[in-house]
Order: sequence, then C-alpha cells, then structure tokens
Amino acid sequence: MTVSRLRHIPGIGVDRVGDAADATHDPSMLRLENLDTDLPPPAVALAATRRAVEEQSANSYLPFQGHWPLREAAAAHVSALSGVYHNPRTQCVGVAGGLNGVTNALLATVEPGQEVVVGDPIYAGLVNRVRLAGGIPRHVPSKATPHGWRTDPDELADAIGPATAAVLLMSPSMPTGEVLSSEHLAALAGPVRRHGAWVIYDAAMERLRFDGRQPLHPASHPALADRVITVGSASKELRMIGWRVGWVTGPAHILSDIGLVGLTNVVCQVGIAQQAVTDALRAPDADADVSHATTIWKERAEVVLAQLQRYPCVRPDGGWSLLLDAAELGLTAAELSRRLFERARIAATPMDGWGPSGARYLRLVYANEPLERLRELGDRFQQAVG
Repeated sequence: MTVSRLRHIPGIGVDRVGDAADATHDPSMLRLENLDTDLPPPAVALAATRRAVEEQSANSYLPFQGHWPLREAAAAHVSALSGVYHNPRTQCVGVAGGLNGVTNALLATVEPGQEVVVGDPIYAGLVNRVRLAGGIPRHVPSKATPHGWRTDPDELADAIGPATAAVLLMSPSMPTGEVLSSEHLAALAGPVRRHGAWVIYDAAMERLRFDGRQPLHPASHPALADRVITVGSASKELRMIGWRVGWVTGPAHILSDIGLVGLTNVVCQVGIAQQAVTDALRAPDADADVSHATTIWKERAEVVLAQLQRYPCVRPDGGWSLLLDAAELGLTAAELSRRLFERARIAATPMDGWGPSGARYLRLVYANEPLERLRELGDRFQQAVG
C-alpha cells in the first residue's frame, strides 16, 4: 500500500465474488454473496422519490446536516425504540448511509492508537473503518452453538479497559445474525462508565429479529443512556439500499463533533432520497411493513437451514445472512466459495478479514433469492461438496 493507513485494511471479498458472478451473465447463478434484497422499498418511499426528482429543493446541498423532516423523523424513531428523548436539532444529523455514519462516529470518538471493541466474526467493513480512523480492533469472540451465536457477556465487559475509546455493537449482528441481550448491556454498563468509553450502536437491522420481540436498544439501559451513539440506516429494514440515507443520534456535545466530521467528509446526503426515507419512517404501517419483510426473510433462512441440514450451518437470530463452517468440511472458506461457484453456480462470500475467525466461515445471504430458488441449495451443495 502507498500510505500506511491502508496497510492493514483488506477488501471485503463481496465485490470480487459479485463481479465474478456478474461476469458470467448466468441467470441460474444463485446470488448469495451480497446484502441485496429483492423485496421492494415501501410504496410511500417510491412515490416520494418520484416527486423529489422534480423539486428544486431536493437538488441542494442544504441543509448540510440533513433535511429537517428527516432529522425529526429519525430522532423520533430512535427516541421511541430507546425510550430516551433525542432532540432533532441538537442530537441528530443525517448521513449518507449507515456505514458513513459509523465512519463519522469513529472519527469523532477515537484517537489514533485507542481500541474499539468489536465482535468476531464481524463484517470486514466495520473492522476496516475502525482501522481507517486509527483505532485498534479488540475482538470478542462469538461462539457457534446449536441454538445460534452466543457472546459471553463477561468476555465483552473484560475487553473494555483504559485504552478503549468505543464499543461497536450491532444486533442482529452482521454477518452472524446474533441478537444481544439485557445481560450484555448490564455487563457493559460498569466498564463503559468507568473508562469513559462510547457505545456506537449500528442499528441497521435492529427490528429484523426472528423471535418477534422488540429491539433492545443499548440506550434503554439507564447507565448507558448518555454514552450511546446510534447509527441508523434505511438500507436494510426499509430496503432502500440505493438511496444512501442514514442518521446518527446521541448526546448533543458529541453530535456536534460528528456533524463536523460529516461536513468535512461526505458533506451531505442524497437530496432526492431524504423525503422518501422520512415518509417511510413516519408511515402508519411502518412497523407492520418491517415485520412483514422480516417474516419473509425468516422463512428463507429456515429453508436454507433445512436444505443444508447435513452441513455445519449456524442458525441466525435475525438479519439477512447466516454462516457455514467451511473448516468442519476440511476446507477454507475461500476454497469452498470457489467450489460452489465453479461446480454449483452459487456465489457466496468467504469471510477472510472478517475478524480472527472469519477465514473458516462462508457467508450465505438469503435476502435476495426467492424460496423456489433457495430450495435448490441442497442439490447444488451435494454437487459441489458431496
């Protein structure tokens, strides 16, 4: 690498597998490599986008921190889920998608050389952003069990120390689908306050739980309420990937810094997309819309697990993907990915760089293929692996 900040930042692998799949021009290829979905965005969002294309106000840099209706809707959304009031003018800014929000939050909270506590396995894009901000990832392992992924609350708490700038949480987590519990929040509270760390909560999938329960927002714990920075996004729950709109909320003093980073970084959000996200968040049937989509994704996850019951898959608690342990098959994830691609026309991402344990796991995204195609998985795996 030319500059040192990129020395420990690999790619994420998804682009290579996706580009290779695109190059085949093969409609029979099962696309399980990328976090896309075939479920459409809410109808109100599509209608608002069409209107915005004709509106001069949507073709503007201003307001730099996000249109006021978006900030009001996002702040109300986070307030409702967390139980903590967020002022839309001082405690909420718009960002160009959730990962832009994570980057801005890290740049505003992490000094070079400080640690950021993250999971393992974990999305490589989150780890790379920690490193880009000058932070050092401190991984806490999640263990595969017959009932899904489980992170030990005490191990999570023990990872927080004097060098910790932030704890980066996601629930359901990407790519495992693990859901955190009240025990995790209780374990975090003491060391977070003792060491003055922030909790950066990536809320992109918080309502996509397969147990039907409401999200457990970290700020709902009284000892964490003033230490949580929430990063939300329209990409997953609202299926508005191409709109590139998200939001960040938290205590006012740190939000001013995050807003300054945003102004220095991406400058502003997509103008023609902001009213669409606002309308989707405010729609009377918003919760029912997300619940309906979650039901479909859960059904697809169950089909994948049933099709691959002979193989070492780990059950997700929510989200869009699940993992298969390639090492249990005597293969690296990269080797398994190649076999599936070449022998069975399945595109799936090996998780090299997705945490210390990532290289043994293959990620299977079930959000973008209908049930009838997912029911081919068993035969295709048999063809590729035996």
